[in-house]
Amino acid sequence: MRSVKRGNKPPPPSLMSTKKDGKTELERVRAHMTKVLKPNEKREPFKFSVYKSDDVKKRLEELFHGKCAYCESFYASQAPVDVEHYRPKGAVEGEHQHPGYWWVAMDWENLLPSCIDCNRRRKQIIPVVVNNMRQLHQNMQTGKKDSFPILGVRSLAENKNFSQEKPLLLDPTRDNPSEHIAYCIKNDNAIGLIIPQTIHDVDDNNHDYAMLGQERLERNVSIRGAVSIQVYGLNRIKLVQERISLINRMSFLEEVVVELGTIIQNLNNSELNDFPDVINAIRSIKLLQEKILTEMRNLTMPHAPFSSLAKAYLDDFKERLLT
Repeated sequence: MRSVKRGNKPPPPSLMSTKKDGKTELERVRAHMTKVLKPNEKREPFKFSVYKSDDVKKRLEELFHGKCAYCESFYASQAPVDVEHYRPKGAVEGEHQHPGYWWVAMDWENLLPSCIDCNRRRKQIIPVVVNNMRQLHQNMQTGKKDSFPILGVRSLAENKNFSQEKPLLLDPTRDNPSEHIAYCIKNDNAIGLIIPQTIHDVDDNNHDYAMLGQERLERNVSIRGAVSIQVYGLNRIKLVQERISLINRMSFLEEVVVELGTIIQNLNNSELNDFPDVINAIRSIKLLQEKILTEMRNLTMPHAPFSSLAKAYLDDFKERLLT
């Protein structure tokens, strides 16, 4: 997951468009939710539609480079994009009396692109989590669906002042994910896993995250990171395997860069370093080394899958070069 800025462009027009009745979707859902029901009459779910409009999908694809906002995989390689509501539109898991955040269902700032595995509830295989993170619940189904755990006071219709809510799920357009999650890039049994970021300013209050399981979290890690990893299913087997593949690729490129550097150093220190052929060879090797470094940097660019992992690896590589 990487931070993404929405910019200043106006929202896609379809989000505020009107239909034949001259009403926007917000006006229609408001009328639906405030309709007085007869005794024992059940309110039917409202059929939201404008969030699935082509201009919304196109803008999200441009903003996130065709990647899932949560796991950074290319969703087109799996299935068509799910336009996901950060604050769920029709229900809130664990709070049966809450109707969902229907009044922001068509707000541009509440919409994110998601692959089906991050968004839809599935019982997905997750490896045992090690180091500072314990599993929140051994048999928990991952996938966001209607999950939106918070601390504080949950907002009710039509309150858009969410200052009393403290969401436990990360939103890459609001948060800096690197402050809450970290990647295991070392060659050990945790390689490829995402773990909560270690933090030093710890809230001393003990919170019980009953809806996510009864196991306690380590007190020195980001709670938001831990909850997001579990709810979005960021450590499901397929993702871990793809991240390991990227780490192996970065590791191979690193080895080549280091080996080329050693060759350059040896040639510079040899008695042959004044020969034109040796000088040309050193120049060619340096160019090759720079091309490989450029390839490593390209893997960290926003358009690349798992680019935040690649950046974490490259940053670690640079740090190790300085030590």
